[in-house]
Amino acid sequence: MSERAAPFYCPYCGDEDLRPSEEGHGAWECHSCSRAFQLKFLGLLSQGLSNAASPDGGAS
Repeated sequence: MSERAAPFYCPYCGDEDLRPSEEGHGAWECHSCSRAFQLKFLGLLSQGLSNAASPDGGAS
């Protein structure tokens, strides 16, 4: 599958002038602030982590 999600904003300057980089998969260039960055999906968090992080301690 060649589809990839595109970032909407530069994580450094917040501008929307982003283009895919030739540096590889997930690499982007911001033509507003001249920075290059790479995005990578790390995975899903386990269910236990999201319950422990809730303000009520996971009690429902």
